[in-house]
This record gives sequence, C-alpha cells and structure tokens, in this order.
Amino acid sequence: MTDGTLGAAASAVPDGVVPTGPEPLRLEVAGTDPEAAVRDLAGVYAGKQWVARRTERDFAYRYTAIGDTEVSMRRSRMTGSLRGGSAPGEDLVVHWITAGSGTQDIVRDRVPLRLDQPSLFPTERPFVFVAAEYDQQLVHLHRSFVRAVAAERYDVADRALRFDHLRQPDPEAVRAWRESLGSLARALRAGGPDSLVWHEAKHATAAAFLRLVPPQLDELPADLLHPRNARVRAAVEYIHAHPETPITISELAAVAGLSVRSVQESFQRTFGTSPLSYLRQVRLDRVREELLDCDPRQVSVGEVARRWGFAHLGRFSAVYAERFGEYPKQTLRR
Repeated sequence: MTDGTLGAAASAVPDGVVPTGPEPLRLEVAGTDPEAAVRDLAGVYAGKQWVARRTERDFAYRYTAIGDTEVSMRRSRMTGSLRGGSAPGEDLVVHWITAGSGTQDIVRDRVPLRLDQPSLFPTERPFVFVAAEYDQQLVHLHRSFVRAVAAERYDVADRALRFDHLRQPDPEAVRAWRESLGSLARALRAGGPDSLVWHEAKHATAAAFLRLVPPQLDELPADLLHPRNARVRAAVEYIHAHPETPITISELAAVAGLSVRSVQESFQRTFGTSPLSYLRQVRLDRVREELLDCDPRQVSVGEVARRWGFAHLGRFSAVYAERFGEYPKQTLRR
C-alpha cells in the first residue's frame, strides 16, 4: 500500500481558462511494497517492464519533487533494487546518486553511475537502467524552457537542438551547476515557484545546464523552412533526432506522411542524394564530432563507429576518409 500523496499542487484556475505559464509542481510517493514502487515510479518516467525487488534490508522507497512544470528538483530513494526501461519525454533529466549503485543504460552504452557526478538521461531513445540501495537526486528541465534559454545564448533559430548524454562535463561546469542548484533551493524556500526569485533562479539553472551539456546544433538547409517542404523536413528532423537507430525509408515515409517514392524523390530534389545516404552523412558527422571530443586512451574508433550504426569498420573507414579527407584514427589522435 502506498503512503503519502501523489499530485501537482497548482494555483486555482477558473473553469474554461487555460493557464498561460508554468504550473507549480509538488509530488510525493512513498511505501514499503515493491509492486507499489513500480506502479508509482514507472508512472513518472513512462516506464516499461519495471521490476522492484527486496534485498537484505527492509524494502522502502520514497520519491519527492518540487518546483514547477518547467524546472523541478527531485529525489528518489530505495532500500531494494529497481530495474526497467524508460523512454524520453518532454523533460531533460540530469541525475546523480549520493549513495548506492546503478547503471544508466545496461543495453547500449553501459554507463555506470558515479557518486555525486551528474549525468544526463538519453534524450532521444529508450534505455534500460538498474539501481540498488540508492539515493538519487534529479533535476527535470522542460525541453521548451531549455530551448527558450538556449535561444538567448546561441544562434538556435529553427535548428534541431541535441544533447550528448555521454559527454563528460568539465569540473568548472559541474561546479557552476551545483551552485545554480543551491540558488534554486534557496529560491524555493524564500518565495516558492510563483516568485520572481524562483523565476530568476530557474533561468540560471537552465543556463548552467547548457554549460554542463552544451547543445549540438544541426544546420538544416534553408529550403526546408519553406512551407512546401514541411513534410520532407519532418523526415529530415527525424533522422537528426534518431541517427543511431536502424531507420528505414518506410519509417521516414510514415513520419512525413508521404509515399516511399515521394520521400525518395524529395530527398533527391532537396539534397541530391537518397534518404539512406543522407542518414549515413549525418551519422558520419556525429562520429566525427565524438572523435574530436574523445580521449584516444579511453575509446576506440570501433566503439564510436558502432554506436552510430556502422557495423563494418573497413567500409566505415573508407567512407569516412572520402567525406573528411582523413581516416577516423587520425581524427581521434588530434
């Protein structure tokens, strides 16, 4: 049986009136039953196939959140173990553990959680996690709010905004992030989520997030902004959001609301190449970005190439050299 309450405490709004700003948010769930934990926690994170189990200690869990629908500070604790799948939603989620152990993605990247080290949930694909005996801190930032703050600092325009969840933040960015969270907590105590001090603090937190995980901006052809190209643009944006997945032309056709033949003709007309060739170019660009940012003592070209969908390394090296004028090993050693 679940103890406590689960709900959003929002200001009263008259019937028929749509709120124009973020709503205050306050959540709390707690209990001592593994099945209740799955029901409560999976509901927050669009969870699939979650399993909670008892360990040697008495099982207990508690999850709390406070803030508003744009930015919220959260804490999740469990004496027990939890495993399950989660899908990306409208929030970008930074998290870290202060006790216990866990692996953020046990299927793809196998990212182990380190005490007090912030990391980002994968932003564009599902992932499977495992954690045990943990005390976890989380900060949720709504994507549209982050984009609005990013637009004040970057030339965002209509370009896709990506965040690399595998990027290792530099120590100064981590320090600035922690300072922003201290200010955020003080703003909650001083004025609550309706106050000016909270408004200023959460903007500073979004700015600190953008420093912690700098956005990667995809430059799309200007022609795609024309209304007549709205459908092919939907397919292009889908490629830029999911380049590591095995995308098919049929999938792109469904996203664009076009026939397979129309998608092929649209890409040929706009880019002078096929949809799958365009996908390969985007993947090559992502590989190059990562190789330039990686330490050659910690990663290999093969690891990075496979992460972005290149299974045949010899063929990958050839097309990489053709596109960039150097082999991937040369890029990694820079």
